Amino acid sequence: MTAAEIESALPVRRGPYPELTLPAIVVGYIIGALITISIGYASLILGFSIEGSELAAILGFGVLRGVMKRTSIIENNINQTIASSVNGASAGMMFTIPALFILGHTDFSPVLMVFGCIAGGVLGIAFIIPLRKQMIDYERLAFPGGIAVATILKSPGAGIYKAQLLMGGVLVSALAHYFSQSFGIANWNLGAIFGWPEYLNGVWYLSMLTIGVGFLAGRGGVYFIVGGFVCYWFLAPILAAQGLLPDQQALAAAGQTLPNYLRIQLFRPVGIGMLIGGALTGIVIALPLVVSAVRSMQMASKTKSAISQDEMPIRLLYIGVGLATLLLLVIAVNSVAEMGLLRGAAMALLGTGWIWVAGVVLSECIGRTNWSPLSGMTLIAVTILIIISSGLGDRAAIISSVMVGAAACVAMAQATDLMLDLKTGYLVGAIPRKQQIAQFLGTWLGPILIMGLIFVLHKAYTLGSTTLPAPQAQALAAMISGILGDEVPVQKYMAGAGMGALLSASGIGGLGILVGLGFYLPFNIVLTYTVGTVARVLIDWKKGAQWAENVGVPVAAGLIVGEALIGVSFAIYYVITGVIGTG
Repeated sequence: MTAAEIESALPVRRGPYPELTLPAIVVGYIIGALITISIGYASLILGFSIEGSELAAILGFGVLRGVMKRTSIIENNINQTIASSVNGASAGMMFTIPALFILGHTDFSPVLMVFGCIAGGVLGIAFIIPLRKQMIDYERLAFPGGIAVATILKSPGAGIYKAQLLMGGVLVSALAHYFSQSFGIANWNLGAIFGWPEYLNGVWYLSMLTIGVGFLAGRGGVYFIVGGFVCYWFLAPILAAQGLLPDQQALAAAGQTLPNYLRIQLFRPVGIGMLIGGALTGIVIALPLVVSAVRSMQMASKTKSAISQDEMPIRLLYIGVGLATLLLLVIAVNSVAEMGLLRGAAMALLGTGWIWVAGVVLSECIGRTNWSPLSGMTLIAVTILIIISSGLGDRAAIISSVMVGAAACVAMAQATDLMLDLKTGYLVGAIPRKQQIAQFLGTWLGPILIMGLIFVLHKAYTLGSTTLPAPQAQALAAMISGILGDEVPVQKYMAGAGMGALLSASGIGGLGILVGLGFYLPFNIVLTYTVGTVARVLIDWKKGAQWAENVGVPVAAGLIVGEALIGVSFAIYYVITGVIGTG
């Protein structure tokens, strides 16, 4: 048979390729729910979230192309857009809402909180859409995460292979975590075996999830590791040599270990200060990007890109902004009984304005540097909201400010996620308007899932415990307590803030925050994270970056999903049976 005969025998596609289809939407919801639960759970352990688009694209290939035999990459692009939109709630809510549980104010309305976060998500998307053409078509910002997802979508065979590797990682991680939980071997004291001094803290957390996150971070995770090792393998020996460590027998009599004492009394408050100082300095450094973003908005209005056929109608966006702002007003006013109309309106309008400014700034930051100071923007927002509501009493001020702050944080996460996905769509030939619709379609589900997950995990493990330390939320809780006048270690916070500011001023994006997390988190997590990071560095060196991306990254993503699903399953079991999880 000749080449012409073979070509004529092949099916001919007529009309546009499938894009915003029912299978893409349904699969997007399912995968979105999976990665939202997984990444939300992981963020409570490690203190930072993971972009879900790449994971969603790999899983989407496995389902749409591997199982359903569908061949459109722009349809898979819609799937990952919806899935990552669902996941947009994981960072926004896990960074904020657990602070209420840590502070002991659990008598808020979860229904109002969910609607507030949905309203925030709508605002974040609606505000950022008019800037798509300017940031992506004209300025051609890099958005490295969007490029990575586009590379997966353009490699159909590799996509299916990666999905198989990911599922293998899920199985290994799920089995490992099941046995570690069932037999109570979540921690391994290697230091005791080798006779290390107790202050070196040689306990390892047996966690495939933590190894997977460390692998995905690669060289960027080295800074996080440095923070932990500086605490226990540098500062602690110096304190021991100077005779400044407390008596271990007295600590044991009080039911406390030396490493735990060091972390709570010294390293954790310094780490909180570093998180705050590093985040605020990162925002100051980003001021030139603010100017650039404002210029982008001005140019976008002149070119009328927002009313292009590529975009959703600008009037529809105005309606969305108006309704979401009204919903945020209703939620702010009804968040606590003490809230009046004027104060509630001030909080809602401030939250809306901050969403607009911060969403633009964060999108510009992540487009140029692939780093987003989300936690810093959230800390600033909640600080201002606390000041506005401070006359209501501690409980009312905390609940209302965190409720509006969570909505703002979800909005910022949705704005940056959409711009990353629109960059992917730009590279694979997708229609922006359909991606924007898909982002709206996904934004409602994440807050519902995360709210339910938060309550289940708190009842099973307790948020802020060693099992689920929730570092970002603890930092937020400490800041709120300080603002409201409770006793706080001001000197340690200030020292940490100074170090965090200096590190972030080095020019390495997020350096102060990463090192601060190393100070803050339990060292057993840092040690296990080191395994994943070192493995990535060695594989990049020996096998090459391409092998690491094609084989290592899908397996690492599977390690995250497998352990998270088993961890959440154990939590549900503990809640149903009334058993308290030990982690």
